[in-house]
Amino acid sequence: MGYSIDMLSLGQTGTFTKTITESDVYLFAGVSGDLNPAHVNEEYAKKTTFKGRIAHGMLGVSLISTVVGMYLPGPGTIFMDVSAKFVKPVKINDTITAEVEVVELIKEKNIVKLKTRAFNQNGINVIEGSATVKAPLKG
Repeated sequence: MGYSIDMLSLGQTGTFTKTITESDVYLFAGVSGDLNPAHVNEEYAKKTTFKGRIAHGMLGVSLISTVVGMYLPGPGTIFMDVSAKFVKPVKINDTITAEVEVVELIKEKNIVKLKTRAFNQNGINVIEGSATVKAPLKG
């Protein structure tokens, strides 16, 4: 069960951590249709500024979606708006922690504004942004 608007407070946070595997990248490429060689072709990717394959930016953003949809506010939450800035690349085998923080509550409209970010196993920020969501209704 998710948090309804009355159960949320400013500064409240939720997180989700996952190691991004080679399989994750290939599965995301298949599901999304994004077969950019920077993600799926090591020989091509070695010649880029990243010197190897990187995960899809939206794969990283999907971890933020996991926090919102499963933990904070949680099941029943509906995205209204999301923005993301890709600060650093996510590489295969990076362990990424996605975090959301409640920064505004508009109780009369059941709207929650969130600060979003993701960082790797070294504490380096890889994604930053924001989201506006509708919190789940009371049970």
